[in-house]
Amino acid sequence: MTSVVLADDEVLLRRALASLLPLEGEVQVLAEAADGEEAVRATLEHRPDVLVIDLEMPGVDGLAAVATLRREIPDQRILMLTRHARPGVLRSALRLGVQGFLSKSAEPTHIAEAIAALHAGRRWIDQDVSAAAIIDDCPLTDREIDVLRVASDGYSVVEIAARLHLAQGTVRNYLSSAMQKTQTGTRHAAARYAREHDWL
Repeated sequence: MTSVVLADDEVLLRRALASLLPLEGEVQVLAEAADGEEAVRATLEHRPDVLVIDLEMPGVDGLAAVATLRREIPDQRILMLTRHARPGVLRSALRLGVQGFLSKSAEPTHIAEAIAALHAGRRWIDQDVSAAAIIDDCPLTDREIDVLRVASDGYSVVEIAARLHLAQGTVRNYLSSAMQKTQTGTRHAAARYAREHDWL
């Protein structure tokens, strides 16, 4: 039996998975979470074999929640679900140690198989997701993507530096470089350009 915590802000999808996954495999749902903060709390409390977490959630998103959990539970097995397999996001997730990456449109059977694979110590990267990562013409570095992703939420340089544990000067350098590469005049325009090109 594999224990999981399910984190997704879409209530219908989350509850459907909570009902269907135990029918598809040896899966026990310990808790559900509606956002990244709840996901962190539930994972720390229940210590599931696998955390199944949505990438796009309001407030604290999937990547930010995973970054927090990595400091508390370095060996936590994590399956990330997403509607949009953007190459930059996949790279960021893998760098954070996410072992599985799967489309939210996947069949419950497929998700259950991925959960079992992660619990057994294997990786599970969906073919469509990995194909998107290979066909990647993004000129931005991983760190520039991280900085733009936080900047796109409207944070100042000081706040970006604090959230990413970087010096303010380093953040300014990354932003400047990203603005040059995207040929934009502001960090917000650079972030918007990167999002439009599926780099974030």
